Amino acid sequence: MAHKTIVIIGPGHPLRGGLATFNQRLCKAFIDEGHTCSIYSFSLQYPSFLFPGKTQYSTDPAPTDIDIYPVINSVHPLNWLQVGNELKRIRPDIIVVRFWIPLMGPALGSILRRVKKNKHTRIIAIADNVIPHEKRPFDTPFTKYFLNSCDAFITMSDKVMADLRQFEKNKPAKEVLHPLYDNFGQPISKSAAREKLGINLNEKILLFFGFIRNYKGLDMLFEAMALLKQQPIKLLVAGEFYEDEKAYQEQIARLGIKDSLILKTDFIPDSEVKYYLCAADVVVQPYRNATQSGVTPLAYFFEKPMIVTNVGSLPVRVPNEKAGLVCEPEPASLAAAITRYFELGEQYFIPHLRTEKEKYSWHNLVKTILEI
Repeated sequence: MAHKTIVIIGPGHPLRGGLATFNQRLCKAFIDEGHTCSIYSFSLQYPSFLFPGKTQYSTDPAPTDIDIYPVINSVHPLNWLQVGNELKRIRPDIIVVRFWIPLMGPALGSILRRVKKNKHTRIIAIADNVIPHEKRPFDTPFTKYFLNSCDAFITMSDKVMADLRQFEKNKPAKEVLHPLYDNFGQPISKSAAREKLGINLNEKILLFFGFIRNYKGLDMLFEAMALLKQQPIKLLVAGEFYEDEKAYQEQIARLGIKDSLILKTDFIPDSEVKYYLCAADVVVQPYRNATQSGVTPLAYFFEKPMIVTNVGSLPVRVPNEKAGLVCEPEPASLAAAITRYFELGEQYFIPHLRTEKEKYSWHNLVKTILEI
């Protein structure tokens, strides 16, 4: 493939979270395949009053092998023109732009419209969500404004592809599996991970990992834990509350499950992710609704079986009784799947996990972006 100059528009260090991690890993994949790539990130991603977590910024060191320019102000129209004009002048061959929330539609759509005036740059959106999990006024016009500025689309689930085709019937679009997160360090032993986290090696440990939001169903998993109270199973919750913590604490008290939980409800920095995945027996994704989940490729990389609910693309990504178990999004079904998992045992799933994970490559994503 001929050398290309590529700019990724989306979060990057010092912003934190799955999008930034993904963008940095994708940038490295382009560079490793002989292309020039950099990231245009945000100087202001969200005004603080719109951000649900404690901080938007990472405490991890910046990556040393990629260039990240924090220049986009998501709420400042003059800035959009400046950034758009700069990218129009630079004339990258391809812009890969992340779209995950309609709120970003005006900023990104305006920047891209300026760039397109150079009649050279091809604009490819990686659409994480098209119809958001949590609805807000102006979602539809903001989304349309953004989509109209793009030339082609990548989705990572059939659900997002279907949502995209409600808005955009004709432009090229391809579905690609979310690649493995292989940039959190190599797996370590379960005993070493549990020693680091202060967890007994003999415990049966479920892991809920990631930001805590209503659609992810942690409250249903708490209800399931109440049904399993007599079993020697503990739930490790590793992730920051992105909504009011009080309702969850009240639920824990009402169900009497405090002793069945290990709560690590601060943001988990990249440097510590491996400890949580490696300490677990199984990763549980009890989502009420889902498009795709970045937790799935993370679990594949660390070869952790998954219990997922039958929503979105989760059952497609986690074949039942192979890479994990699929259940219905309600407490009794979750509890039954957890019981079934420990009857089968972790080793039952490992050969299937290793076969499945081979499908999740960064090269495949890079190739699709260059060809679409």
